[in-house]
Amino acid sequence: MKPISMKVIKPLVFALALVPAVKLAFDALTGGLGADPIEETTHRTGAWTLYILITSLAVTPLRRVTGWNQLIKLRRTIGLFALFYATLHFLTYLVLDLFFYLPEVLEDVFLRPYITVGFTAFVILIVLGATSNARMIKKLGGKRWNSLHRLVYLAGALGVFHFLWLVKADTRRPEILGVTLAALLGTRLFKGRARPVTKFST
Repeated sequence: MKPISMKVIKPLVFALALVPAVKLAFDALTGGLGADPIEETTHRTGAWTLYILITSLAVTPLRRVTGWNQLIKLRRTIGLFALFYATLHFLTYLVLDLFFYLPEVLEDVFLRPYITVGFTAFVILIVLGATSNARMIKKLGGKRWNSLHRLVYLAGALGVFHFLWLVKADTRRPEILGVTLAALLGTRLFKGRARPVTKFST
């Protein structure tokens, strides 16, 4: 059976990735965020950052299993949505929680470990997002680009620890995410060397 065209799949993936943001906006407008809407927004955006980030890491193993090489064209789109939700997560903290009070932001980043690791993960995702296009692959060279983008696993691990510290009591979700991330990293290590760089379509 002929695989579905990327012209169909990419818009579908884009629309599905927007669903959590649309649901969040709807709940914010209709009072569906509970007694502490800022905390609920923080939890939702942080969780969806990790869900989508780990989904992006699953693209390559899925491509290898199915033999459907066109799947690689989805990785950049999915990865950028992880950055999108990470940005919403950070802005919720910066704008709604601290009202742009930068001295407290700096204090939190340097003195509160769970914020330190979360902020570090966010910075890594910014760097990876900024270098995810074909122009940057060419500028950095395939080997250096691959080395840089392996940091996505570090960002994922830091994000899981950040989530684990944040939820405190019910740790099932971050634990499941951590195991999934470890499994994906295991498949990467099992393959040995990295594959040649694939240029992304925008």
